[in-house]
Amino acid sequence: MSSTEPAARELQDRAVLWSMGEIRATDVVTAACDALVAGLDSPALRILAACTRAEADYDVPDLLPPALDELGLTFQPAGSVAGQEAAARALAARMLAGELTPRELAFRIHQRFGHELPLAERLANLDDDYDVLEYGHRTQAQVDADVTAEALRLTQHPPVPTEPTDLRT
Repeated sequence: MSSTEPAARELQDRAVLWSMGEIRATDVVTAACDALVAGLDSPALRILAACTRAEADYDVPDLLPPALDELGLTFQPAGSVAGQEAAARALAARMLAGELTPRELAFRIHQRFGHELPLAERLANLDDDYDVLEYGHRTQAQVDADVTAEALRLTQHPPVPTEPTDLRT
């Protein structure tokens, strides 16, 4: 893995999380800055990284697609199955990085996709398990362990390649 690959993955993850309404546009700008520091570079990435907090909400929708395209990254639209799967993987990666608890991951997946996204349906089922802990034979630690195992599976599941998509469509 090259030294820029983690930054590229983080930028792509933040792009899909932003498109799903999980994070703010300023988080995408921060990822663009981090990508530049890590050694990624393109004209559109520099413009995206230069956005101020006040400009981010207005400019990210227009600046993000060309920045990703110039870097050879794919933007997954929120309404597509590929976009939903990419968002589930990105949320799983955030949990594994300690940014979410297992319970928060299961809740967010269940809230966002219900039981309708086959790739992440196990996490939706595990969110249901949290709701019945006091009536069942499982502990929170056991459900947390299952969520963590599922997050690992999601982050290792190969994404389906798609063509870059313009945010404005």
